[in-house]
Parts: sequence; C-alpha cells; structure tokens
Amino acid sequence: MVGREHELALLGSLLTSPGGRALVLRGESGVGKTTLLDHAVERATVTGHRVVRAIGVEAESELPFSGLHQLLHPLLPQLDRLDESGRSVFGVVFGRSTEPAPSVMALGIAVLDLLSVAASQEHLLLVVDDGQWLDATSTEVLGFVGRRTASSAVRLVVGLRSDIPSGFDTAALPELAVSTLSAQASEQLLDTRFPLLDAGIRRLVLDEACGNPLALLELPPFLSSVTATQDTGKLPGYSGLPLPHRLQHVYGTRIGSLGAGVRAELLRGALDGVPAGAGTVTTRASRYRMTDADEAAASGLLDTDPVTGGFVFRHPLVRSTVVQMATPNERRDAHAALAQVHRQDPERHAAHLAAAAVDPDEQVAAALEAAAASATRRGGSAGAVAWLTRAAELSENHHDRSRRLGDAAFVAGHSGLLDHAQRLVHSDRDLGGAESPAAVVTAGYVALYEDGDVRSTRGQVVAAIEALRDSGPKGPDETLTRLVNLLLVINQYRSDQASWQQAHELLDSLDGLVLESSLIYQDAWSDVVRRGAGLRERVDRAFAALQVLEPWDVVRLGVAAYHVDTLSQYRSQLQRIVDREVETGAMASGMTMLHLIMLDQMAAGEWDEAEQTGRRSQELTTAHRHPLFAHHSRAYLALLAAMRGQLDTARELQAVVDAWARPRRVGFLTQIADAVGTTAALSEGDYEAAYLYAIGITRPGFFEPCAHQASRTLLDLVEAALHTGRAEQARQHALAARAAGLPDVSPRLALITYGALAMTAADEDEAGEMYRRVEAHPAGPNFPFELARVRLAHGIRLRHGPDRQAARRSLTLAAESFERLGAAGWAERARTELRACGIAARASSVRPDSLTWQERRIADLAARGLTNKEIGERTHLSPRTVSSHLYRVFPKLGITSRAALRDALGRIPDDTG
Repeated sequence: MVGREHELALLGSLLTSPGGRALVLRGESGVGKTTLLDHAVERATVTGHRVVRAIGVEAESELPFSGLHQLLHPLLPQLDRLDESGRSVFGVVFGRSTEPAPSVMALGIAVLDLLSVAASQEHLLLVVDDGQWLDATSTEVLGFVGRRTASSAVRLVVGLRSDIPSGFDTAALPELAVSTLSAQASEQLLDTRFPLLDAGIRRLVLDEACGNPLALLELPPFLSSVTATQDTGKLPGYSGLPLPHRLQHVYGTRIGSLGAGVRAELLRGALDGVPAGAGTVTTRASRYRMTDADEAAASGLLDTDPVTGGFVFRHPLVRSTVVQMATPNERRDAHAALAQVHRQDPERHAAHLAAAAVDPDEQVAAALEAAAASATRRGGSAGAVAWLTRAAELSENHHDRSRRLGDAAFVAGHSGLLDHAQRLVHSDRDLGGAESPAAVVTAGYVALYEDGDVRSTRGQVVAAIEALRDSGPKGPDETLTRLVNLLLVINQYRSDQASWQQAHELLDSLDGLVLESSLIYQDAWSDVVRRGAGLRERVDRAFAALQVLEPWDVVRLGVAAYHVDTLSQYRSQLQRIVDREVETGAMASGMTMLHLIMLDQMAAGEWDEAEQTGRRSQELTTAHRHPLFAHHSRAYLALLAAMRGQLDTARELQAVVDAWARPRRVGFLTQIADAVGTTAALSEGDYEAAYLYAIGITRPGFFEPCAHQASRTLLDLVEAALHTGRAEQARQHALAARAAGLPDVSPRLALITYGALAMTAADEDEAGEMYRRVEAHPAGPNFPFELARVRLAHGIRLRHGPDRQAARRSLTLAAESFERLGAAGWAERARTELRACGIAARASSVRPDSLTWQERRIADLAARGLTNKEIGERTHLSPRTVSSHLYRVFPKLGITSRAALRDALGRIPDDTG
C-alpha cells in the first residue's frame, strides 16, 4: 500500500495491544477505507484473531437490529453460554421473541457478554464497513461496546463515509481520518500500476483523482480506451462533476456492457444489500444470492467471497451505480422478486412490496401499516413514519389515505419530527380548506411542544371532538381518541379548573366513545383529590398490557402513576425502553420518560441519580428544541436543588421556568416553580416566605381544584404555618386532607396526611397514634425525605416533653436520613435539635475531608470573602464553574450558604503534618 504508513501502523498497534480497542476509519468514498479494513483482517488472521465482518446497507438502515443481526449471527452458537436474561435479549433481536425491545444499555451489556464469551477462546476482531448505513439501534450498541473494550480481547474497527451523517459521529470512539493521498504518493501509486500511461492521460488522471486512490486506479483504463482522435481534456460527463459521480460513470460503462439478465441479477443483489468486498460473510439466511453473474466478475464488478463462495460487489460504489443506472420499471421488478425472498420477514417483505408498487394497492398498504406498528413497538417510530407515509400513498380511497397520513403525522410528532408532521397533515387538507382532525392533533402538539401554547389550539381541539361526536360514530375511533388525549394533555399543562370542567362535560357527552385508558388519564391528570378513588388499581390493570402498548400510551400511564405515587412499580419498565425511544423511537415520549424516571429517583432518595437523569433530559430537550420539555426539566432540577439546599441554583432555575411559563399560563410549571420557592425557603428556615409560596398554590383548609401541587405540598404548608404561629391554619389543612380521603389516594399522600395530623394535633394521644401510623406505613421507606421530615417534627415535639430518649431516637433517624440524601438544610436543623436534647450530634456521614483539591481551594477563597468572579480570576475558571464547585462543596460540609464556610472549614483537621 502506498502512502498509508501511518494508518497501517495504527492498525497494527490496535491488533497487538494487550487490551481491546476500537477505531473508526472516516474518509470519502474510494479513499481506501475498505482496503485498510482488508489489511486489518489479513493481519488479524495471521496473528490468530477470529474475524467477524459486517457491512451497512442503505436499504436496511431503517430495519431495527439489522446491523447486529449481521455481526452477531456467526456467534450464535455461543448463546448457550449466556444466562437466561442474556439469551432472552437476543431472542428479541433475532426475531425469536415477541417481548418488548430491550434498551440500548441492556442490549449493549448483553452484546458485551456474548463478545466476552466468544473472545475467551481466541482474540476477536469485529470489522464493520459502510457503518454510516447501519440502523440506529445497532450503531448505538456498537458505540456502547466500543467504549468498553479496554478490559477484553475484543477489537472493533469501523469504516465510515465522511459525507454522510452517522450515529457514530457522537459515539466518542477514537477516530482516524483517512485522507486522500499526497501528490507524491498519488504519482507513485499511478506510476507503479500504470507505468506506460500516456503523459497527457497521466496528468488528467492526477488532476481528476485529486489523490483518491480508487479514482487513481479506475480512471486510467477508462481514459485509455478513448480513441486517439478525441480530446481527452474535454471528455463528456467529466467537467465539474464530484468525484463519486465520476467513479459511478466509470462503473456505469462496464455495467452497461453487461447482458440484461446479468444487470437484473446485480440489481437484485444491490437492492438487497449484498456486501461489497471479498471476505465479508453474508449472515442473513434469506439474503439474495446472485447467480449467473460471471460476466460481471470478469468485468471487475464482483468478487467471490472466500467464505460463502457467493458473489459480492467489488466496491460499494458498484452497488450504487447498479441501482442508479436501472430504470424505474427494472427497480420495481427487482423489488417484487425480493419481496418473495423475504415473505417470512413482515417488515422487509412490506418494504419491498411498497417499492414495487405503482398504483394504489390496499393489500400492500395494509402490510406496510402492520410493519409500521411492529417497528413502533420495537422502538423504531422514526422509521415507521416513512412506511405509514408510503402506505397512505398506496391507499385505494381518500378515507384510508387520510387516516394513514394522520397516523404518520401523529407518530412523527411523537418522534420529535415536528416540521415533518406538519408537512404531512398539510398535504391532507379538505377541498374546502378546513383542517382535518389529524391536522388539529398535529397542530396542537406542535404548538404545545414548541411554545407551550395551552390556549389557542384548545378551542380547535374541542370543536373537532364535538364535530366527530355529532357525526354519530358507533364506537371508539382512533382519531377521536387522539383528540381526547390531546385535550387532556393541554388541560394538564394548563391546570385550570374552568378548562377541566369543560373537558369533563365534553367527555361525559361522548357516551361509550372514550377508552378506559383516556378515562384514567382524565381522573389522574385533572384532580386526584376529587377523582383519585380507586385510581391506583385502574393504573395497575392498564399497565398489565404493557407489551401491546404504544410508547406514548406507556408514558401517559406513567404520568398517571406519578399522580398516585406508584411510579416505583414501573420505573424498571420505563428504564428498559427509554434509551431506544430517545434514539430511534418516540422522542417526545422518551423525554417524558426521563422526567418520570427522575421524579421516581427523587421520591426514592436517589438524588445523585436523579440529577444525572435531569441533566440528560435538559440536554436532550434543549438539543431537539422542545422548549416545553426543556423548562419541565429545569423545573424538576430546581425542585431537587431546593430539597438539597442548593438555593442559588434552585432560585435561578425557578426564575427561568416562571418567566417562561407564567405569561403562557402553563399552570403545571408555575405550580412547580411555586413549590420550588416553598421548598427552598423551608430548606433555609425562612418559614414566612415558605408560607407565602405555599398559599399561592392552595389556601389553608382547602385543596385548589385541578392544581396538582395542592396535595403534594400538604406537608410544606403545614410545616410553614406551624413555624409562623399559624397553628389554626395548619390544623385546618391537615383535617381537610383527611376529610378529602387523601390517605386512600396514594401511599405518599397517606404518609404526609398522617404526619400533618400528628404535627398539628393538640391531643398527645392523637399525635402519638398518627406518628405510629407514619412509622408503620409500609410505603414509608419509599419516600425517605417525607419520612425524615415527619420524624424531625416528632423529635422536636418529644424534646419538649418528658421522653427525651425517644426524641433522640427520632431526631437521630431524621438526621441520618437527611445526611444520606444530601438535604443540607434539614440535616443541620436535625443536628441542632439533637444538641438541644443535651447530647452532641453524631458527626455527619458526609465527610468534609472528601473535598477535592480544587473544591478545597475554591472553598478557602470563598470563605475569605472573594466573589465568584474574583475566585475565577485566581483559579483561571469561569464564574459559572466556580459556582458549580461551591454547590458541590456546600452539602459535603453540611451548610447552605457562603457565610457558614469559614466555620465549616475550621472543623476540618489539619493534615499538613
């Protein structure tokens, strides 16, 4: 190989290094990536590696798991060495199971296990060519695997075209840019292979090839075939053409000289993604096998794979040229033949049938529709949009066309493809100009997701529902259900009593036309205080059908479970599917899944994990320009920061959320912003401010209708009222909670209702009974923050009575819980109460000496009174980075403000010797 000394050295190092490694070769078409991969395969074979190859195929780029199917098929005999959970994951991938598709992480772990088993006998080299055409799930899994090969005997090399975006672009794998050859290397290669080339043609080849090795090798024979009388400087088809097109023209000459039968054979192979390059194993049993193509092999278009003995394309550009040169009728005939080859594979069968169809065909459209539904349940919603769109094109009547376009738009909207969703519905306007119901659904979601609009489109949704109702449908209708669910979503974000009342009346008028799932959403999202009786059981029954639910239905049920505080029962299921949805599936649903996972982590006391989930959610929603979900993420991060006592962060995020949501009347978010204010004030002991925030959500003794935070902030309002001398208001509120039956609605509401009744009871026997109910409640450990707060209140009450030993027990449990959680303000309060009991509080389990060197340095400067800007100038950090360090320092030291830094640092032993 000429001019590739550096690349060959790196590949050699990869193969001989003691641990596993991964490398991505990135370059333009024809630059030599495949040749380098072939060299790696030869070198690996000599050094005792087992080599497994796969190639990305554009025709299969939307088929979930198709890349993994190629790569892992030779390793299937090793599956018996995996445990049952690993085998079940691969059962889904290889179409042997109808279980829900695993998440990227679960699948990645299973693939790592399989590779480790295979590599335990001999070193393993995985080679992927044309990686830009791999399906998204396979790309994500290979990226996951590539980042974790260091401790194994597995090596991964991937070739990518630099002109096509790929999921490997963000995989964070080491890359080697395969550039064109230098002028000197180009001349050396050309002169070595064509020493007798005419000088004029030599100059033209060097100018036209621009260092591309494939062009340097392929152009000379073509140009030399031109008659001597033709001006080689003005050959037709060459002036100003990009290099790949020039090379396709070269191959086109050879392809055009083949017989019709051979060209048809090559076309079927190309459309089925027959690999390019000798040594590539064809792993799919049903892949088309080209026959009677010796003429093409003799022309240098095909090679023979030494493993299978079948024909493979010499280069991917040969395959592309074959397809581009074929007429539409020839391509349709080839697809029709391939549909028969894949008749046992519903998704590929439908895709080829659709490509072969010319006129509307209801049978093909229905097959595509079924394939799209299958792909959606497997996490392939983005690909399902294209199939549904094609199904609409092939529909035999306007009704089915409109319905399928509506389905495509609906799935596109939930996949984060908002612009595409709008284009789809705009193509289906009625002749009179009025928008169809599907257009109303899409417009409503777009307005909500992009701008938090809970006002302007709501009237259109109501009108569309009324029109469908008045048309006299005989049963539940998909479009009607989508409109109803959209109305419920808008109302949830609006959190307005009048809007909900109108929605309740409208749904009551749809006698028998509303699905049970929608009725669950209606009761859970509107007002669990008044409509929550029996709701938990209904949510449980609905989740039992999880395997047949679409991703957006899973999310909606998850939101219902949040409102009745049973998310922990379903978090594992959400975590299994969230990765696939945010990558290749229902993006909007995936974003909400992250919110739900974060909320359950917050409730369970897994606050570090909750922050990580929140940060991931914020980055994802911001990157995909979903302002509603982005501010939703900020709101939950603000609430978490307030619980931890990170007050500056909490209030900064609170202000951002409130400034965006309040003018738009997004009551769901403004209520969370008020809850952040309440929690932050409680954390620092500013009970008056906490009370004012709390009554902004709901007044004492009453739970504001259709305000989801009204019941959730029960304990906040009671605690703030008691600390500000408003014992009567606190008691009224606790009694109102009991009268409303909140203990029967959710386990968390039961816990805080009993706590509120205990905290406000004048009678000691009643208080003791309520505290005992709190301690005995089986859900108590599931809500450690609320339980610790009730224990703190109980300990304070006991401290003022005769049983100080019991007070110490309760206060110690509270302090330990707050310290484990990282709730700095509450932990300090509990330790203060312990000291008031006459004993020294146990040292915090959060070690002050766990500060990093950088954190200690910044803390020392802040303790001296320097501002973040002044600290940044001394440490060469931005003020924002300084602020982030301080937010991590405060909970480690058990403090909530800069003013306490000096004393806290003074308690750290001097270890300087």
